[in-house]
Amino acid sequence: MKNSALQASLLAFGLAALAYAQAGPPPTKVGIIHIQNTVISTKDGQKAFSELQARFEPRRKEIEKKQAEITALRDQLQKGSNTLSEDARQKLVRDIDQKTRALNRDTEDAQSEYDQEQQKVLQELGEKIMAVIYKYAQDNGYAVILDISSPQTPVLYAANNVDLTNDIVSLYDKSAPAAGAAPATGRPMAFPPAGIKPASPARPPARKQP
Repeated sequence: MKNSALQASLLAFGLAALAYAQAGPPPTKVGIIHIQNTVISTKDGQKAFSELQARFEPRRKEIEKKQAEITALRDQLQKGSNTLSEDARQKLVRDIDQKTRALNRDTEDAQSEYDQEQQKVLQELGEKIMAVIYKYAQDNGYAVILDISSPQTPVLYAANNVDLTNDIVSLYDKSAPAAGAAPATGRPMAFPPAGIKPASPARPPARKQP
């Protein structure tokens, strides 16, 4: 999941610059945060992603329905390998290929739109959480806070007591307007339902020798 606006370099350099601008002794503490987990763990994040998935639920069900139709046609083609006429077999193959191409296009389009909407949510909430992080760093003497959500993070080891994710989630939820109740999703989910992948074109089964 991409989240380019919230990279570790921005957190590190932004907080470092802010720290040097403060009066008094220079801060020395270093912390880490998983910014993506922070966003989706807040009440606002849970509510936003729950609403996003609800909006795309009809399209998810439609994709499942189309996948089931293709599966039924494939079964029909397989079971009729010795009884269908050649014309009937070729028509089934064409129907399966046509429906498969349409399903793949629909799945890719839905995934692209879902990813864009998901990124908007992450960006909007991420900006609000950044303000909480800055204030937390100022109030608690942090010189650097690193985002470890990226696989490319340079952090190889960090003690548990320097992970600020839960602290920031709690602080954000206390300062943010009360969000409506929503089930926790754990993490933003990919759009296509589990088990549905781009399908391959149909190929007629070989006729069994009598």
